[in-house]
Amino acid sequence: MSANMLGGRYQVQDRIGTGGMATVYRGLDEVLGRTVAIKTMLPQYANDPSFAARFKQEAQAAAALQSPYIVSVYDWGKDADTYYIVMEYLRGTDLKSGIRKHGALDCKKVAQIGSQIAQALSVAHRHDIIHRDIKPQNIMVQPDGNIKVMDFGIARAKNSHLTQDNSVLGTAHYVSPEQTQGKELGPTTDIYSLGIVMYEAATGQVPFQGDDAISVALKQVNEQPKPPSQLNPNVDPQLESIILKCMQKNPADRFQTADELYRTLRDYLAGRMQAVNSATAMLPAQATSKLERGSAARATPASTAAMPRVERSGRIRTQTATEQAAAEEAERARKHRRNVVLGVIGGVAAVALIVFALVSLLGGGTQTAKVPYIIGLTPEEASDVITEAGFVPGEPEYIHSSSVDEGLVCEQDPMAQREMPLGSTVNFKVSDGAPPAAEVEVPDLRGKTQEEAEALLEQYGLLARRGDDEESDEYEEGEVSSQDQEPGTMVTEGSTITFHISSGEGQVVVPDVQSDSESSARTRIEDAGLVASVQYATSSTVDEGYVISVSPGVGTALDKGSTVTITVSSGPETVTVPSVIGWTYNEALKELSALGLNVSLASGSSADGIVTDQTVIGSVEAGASIVLTTQLPEPTTPEGGTGTGSGNATSDGSQTQGTTTGQSA
Repeated sequence: MSANMLGGRYQVQDRIGTGGMATVYRGLDEVLGRTVAIKTMLPQYANDPSFAARFKQEAQAAAALQSPYIVSVYDWGKDADTYYIVMEYLRGTDLKSGIRKHGALDCKKVAQIGSQIAQALSVAHRHDIIHRDIKPQNIMVQPDGNIKVMDFGIARAKNSHLTQDNSVLGTAHYVSPEQTQGKELGPTTDIYSLGIVMYEAATGQVPFQGDDAISVALKQVNEQPKPPSQLNPNVDPQLESIILKCMQKNPADRFQTADELYRTLRDYLAGRMQAVNSATAMLPAQATSKLERGSAARATPASTAAMPRVERSGRIRTQTATEQAAAEEAERARKHRRNVVLGVIGGVAAVALIVFALVSLLGGGTQTAKVPYIIGLTPEEASDVITEAGFVPGEPEYIHSSSVDEGLVCEQDPMAQREMPLGSTVNFKVSDGAPPAAEVEVPDLRGKTQEEAEALLEQYGLLARRGDDEESDEYEEGEVSSQDQEPGTMVTEGSTITFHISSGEGQVVVPDVQSDSESSARTRIEDAGLVASVQYATSSTVDEGYVISVSPGVGTALDKGSTVTITVSSGPETVTVPSVIGWTYNEALKELSALGLNVSLASGSSADGIVTDQTVIGSVEAGASIVLTTQLPEPTTPEGGTGTGSGNATSDGSQTQGTTTGQSA
């Protein structure tokens, strides 16, 4: 493994977190060009076979979980001695930090978060995987408000033998009683932990606190939690009863599946009170509403039957059958007295009602019925229920809803249980899914560092992606040089904006200017971002004013601003031919050859003669030809006298057609 590369593909960047057995880094998948989270096992565990096996098991198990509410696992492997898992890179903040910052959350928000966690757990439980460490620190709240469940680091397959080390697993504030006692765990242990998460979100604090983990764990086993409404009066009874059912000490008294809990939370969000009351009606003796604060008189009949008795001391106990019967009789007497008073005061109204009833029996009145409850049904199911109840279904209207799933009825008019004449129209609205995300303007990232660009995009509610680096003459190395989405463009909040980082100024190649004229060569070199330097040289093959050669050579890559030297022809080389008349041929040959001329004898001339004529005198091109004419010198007489004569010298030195005179010594 290289210092910052895993699997030959994942570039390890800055550290973003450390857990009990692994460190998490932000990284870059260089194949797909996307930001990822890379979890690597801590060095002290890498050589431990049991931890290594658990690490691999986590990766395999988590990779199989596909849910919009579970962090995605893309890849896993081993590089040298390092085990790693490549996961989805999440932006946002964990739920624990959100609660610390904002305090108790709105009941609807608590239920929404709980329902999404329940859906994530439902997927895991179907794969026989129990998370075992559900806590706000492992719940990431994304910029769009939805959550992702993270860290299946201590999750296990149901029958795995790899997690015998129960004592060190989980967090004391959120573990179930059976987990504390080392008992066999099932899906309900995650439901208990989720109940505590919702408790904390609704009240701003955990139900059990202590000086150390052991004291907190003992309270999980032995103590009942305070009802959330005692800590936060804004917690409504129905949500409270759901939370407390999750937190029952006996696993059999909790919701038995995450899917059951999800449906109950969905009913709560949709306002289906009857369905929620039914789901929590068998809650064991424990305060589930604001009865402890003296509001029993406001409880509905359905909830009163299930409510325990709360003594002044705060102890909770169940009413005996005798006590319950006496209470019911007292309630009947109270209602009777109230009805007598109302009867006296409303005598006229009673008579009117009797008359109305008689008219109805005789067939002269309009029959009425209660409007059925259709929230959460499909449009087809809603229409059937409305028709069966004797009403006429209206045309469905589609609206956005963040609390009801797409395709289900989210509103109805008239409301359920209202008395309406048979044949009346019941209108309803169908959820078209959550409202579309708001549009935001893409900011200008150019000239900023990667960190600055990512921070700016996060402020705008956008995601960042670093694309391929590129050369840039305008921006310094390390600065954003361009972005795929133009600044000022409107995009959906949460969109990914791709930007590119400058790798510095680019290089250019020397253009082919050989045989160009000097002016053309200069222009082409300067247009390429280079500097032209000119020198001159004679050439017998390249016309004057044209390029002979280029240095560095054509095609060489250079930094912009580098110098390129071109050699331009100044024409052929010339020499000045002197007069060699009167010289011996050999003297003339040596002199003229040294000047680079091609010397030859005229026909009939002798190499032993004296030069009497030459074809060129003055400036000529180097290498030009010159022809010399020679004549033999006059001979002397044997007696030493001189002679004169006329005639032509032959090549062998004899005289023809001449006369000679001489004088003896």
